[in-house]
Amino acid sequence: MPENDGTLYIVATPIGNLGDISHRALDVLSKVGALACEDTRITLRIFQRYEIKRPKTVFSCHEHNENRVVNRIMGLLESGVSVALCTDAGVPGVSDPGYLVMSTVIANGGDVFVIPGPSAVSTALLLSGLPMNTYTFKGFSPPKQGKRAKFINMEAESSHTLVFFESPRRVGRFLSESLEILGNRRAAVCIELTKMFEQIHRGTLEELAAQFADKTIKGEVTVVIEGLGRKARREASHAGE
Repeated sequence: MPENDGTLYIVATPIGNLGDISHRALDVLSKVGALACEDTRITLRIFQRYEIKRPKTVFSCHEHNENRVVNRIMGLLESGVSVALCTDAGVPGVSDPGYLVMSTVIANGGDVFVIPGPSAVSTALLLSGLPMNTYTFKGFSPPKQGKRAKFINMEAESSHTLVFFESPRRVGRFLSESLEILGNRRAAVCIELTKMFEQIHRGTLEELAAQFADKTIKGEVTVVIEGLGRKARREASHAGE
């Protein structure tokens, strides 16, 4: 029984559609002794939707308090209480809080189990129509233009498909800068994945940059960009000789 095994459970939660929660995730959430989540109001919707019993102890663990909360979680685990760690959507630690908790528990010899589930990264890759055999997940780009340009340029000669999370306020600028730095590659802009108003826009960076230049977007955005092909890599290599 997870409630009294002193184990940390990393539980992936839906990225939009609550119907994507797994049976295993529901089973663990209904049995753990404590729940640490990014926003308690959001995670507790799962308990309400599926009418499962909430843990005795529920508290927040987000980017602003993780340094403090990690000690509370360690104390619970050491006393034999199992803890489930969730973020608002997807997998904790993947561009979300949770890495400090997981790494601390592992470093101290604690038991950690991952309950896998929905991921915006794999969902966007599948919907993009771009190669998926090898890819690089970049997460969120820096908000400042200069740092963002360097961030994108790091992958300019990479053959891997690139996956970025982006603020809806900066999508147009991000696409325009990507076009300037990476060239006119194929790309996809995925908005509100698995939600009611999901949108997938495919095309070249030039087409998408023009499409989103003055467009107001609401919701979560994942951008997928084609890697540099073999022919282009050879040409770039010869150009530098």
